[in-house]
Parts: sequence; C-alpha cells; structure tokens
Amino acid sequence: MATAVLNAPATENPPARAEAIGIRDLTRRFGTGADEVVALDQVNLSVAESEFIAIVGPSGCGKTTLLKILAGLDQPTSGEARLRGTKITGPRKDIGIVFQSPVLFPWRTVLDNVMLPVDVQKLNRSEGRARAEGLIEMVGLSGFANRYPSELSGGMQQRVGLARALVHEPAMLLMDEPFGALDALTRENMNLELQRIWMERPRAVVFITHSISEAIFLADRVLVMTPRPGRVRIELEIDLPRPRDLSVMSSPKFGEYAAEIRSLLNAKGSVG
Repeated sequence: MATAVLNAPATENPPARAEAIGIRDLTRRFGTGADEVVALDQVNLSVAESEFIAIVGPSGCGKTTLLKILAGLDQPTSGEARLRGTKITGPRKDIGIVFQSPVLFPWRTVLDNVMLPVDVQKLNRSEGRARAEGLIEMVGLSGFANRYPSELSGGMQQRVGLARALVHEPAMLLMDEPFGALDALTRENMNLELQRIWMERPRAVVFITHSISEAIFLADRVLVMTPRPGRVRIELEIDLPRPRDLSVMSSPKFGEYAAEIRSLLNAKGSVG
C-alpha cells in the first residue's frame, strides 16, 4: 500500500504513536454464488491514537461498510478490525458515531439528547451531566441546553450529535458524511468547529466524505479507495500546519493535494 507525500520537508521522523485502530486483511462479501458482491477486499489500515483519517472514494466502494464494521454493526467475511488491540466483534461503549443525520429524539432536550449514551451505558449521571454541559458549550450551543431539536437549525442539530458522540469519552470517533446535508457555508463552519474540538480533545477519527476539499482540510491522512471491490488505493499524507483556516484552500499545496486525489478518482470538474 503506497503512501504519497507532496512536497514534504526533510525532517526527522517524529516518535511513533500507539496504534488505535488496526485493520488486517479485511474482506466483506454479500450474497453467494452468482449474486455475490465483494464490497471490501483485503483492506489493511492502521490509525494512530489522536490521528484524523479521512476516506474518499466513488459511491459503492465500501466506505460505509468499513465504518459499520469499525462500529461493530457489521462483521467482516474474513480478516479483522481491532480497537486498541481488542478485536471488534460488536457494538462497543468506547466508540462514538456521528451520522449524516443526527437522529435526535424530538421529545428530549439538547442536554437530554447529549446525555443519551450516559443513560444507555448507565454511567455516573452527575459526571456525565458535567461532561455534557461542557460539550454543549464547546460545540457552541451555550444557552440551548433546554431547547428541543425542532427549535434548532440543521447545523445546530449536528453539533448536538457531535457532543453526544463525545460525551462518554470514546477511544474512536466514526463520522459518516456528517455534514453532507448542510449548506456550503454551514458545512465550512462545521469543518472549522470539528477541527477545533478535535484539537482540544484529540482522539482517533475516521471520517467518511465525498468532498475532496473537506477531506484535505480536516485530515492528517486521506485514504483514496478504489471502485468496488473497495481497496485502499493510496494514502496521502497532508502536510499542512494546524490550526487550518479556510484560506488554506486557496494555497498551491492544497491545490496539489486536490489534483492528486481527483486524478486518482478520475473525477472531473471543481473540487467538492
């Protein structure tokens, strides 16, 4: 599996970080015989503690299937996925998930929605409430703790979903097109917010997106997948300083990364 680095400076290698996520020879097939579909084929991937990985690829390449396996919602046909050395065999308490739709309970307030993992996992409620209140403030929703989802914009609802995914302090955060349904301006603001929150509370993140620019802006590495059967075609290390602001998207290096990824995907037109 190749790793590409564009214009990387000649520096000493930093100390290796511990592996948070390890995927070994992972294959997922659906159906049998002539109806068999190979969604993922021999995928190998390592994600370090506190590393932000973005995955891009054509529709149907297995991105969401891979995320479901990491979440313990699906099982590989062969191979394995591990979190901090333990094989993922089902849903786990130390995984946070953010979907494209925040899936908030309309009858629960913002605070109660964020508290849901605390209630479900029967964690200490007073400690959980303190974390929830801090996260609500962190995601920019101070003053909205007692509001209901119907009183919030789409971007605000997604902030609630992000706070909920973090309240139980997961080892890994999985994000499946979390900002795909938002308008362009709100999506850019959410990218800035996610970067800020991740830098304040680092953890391993696997982020699925169809947007090349979003992947480059957020990630330490961008993984480009092949059309089905999904394989990791290349890993692209993103050598851009943090914190990143939106002006970085106009930089020559950002453009080089975008052109490289687009060429690998055989995409045409402007960056998404």
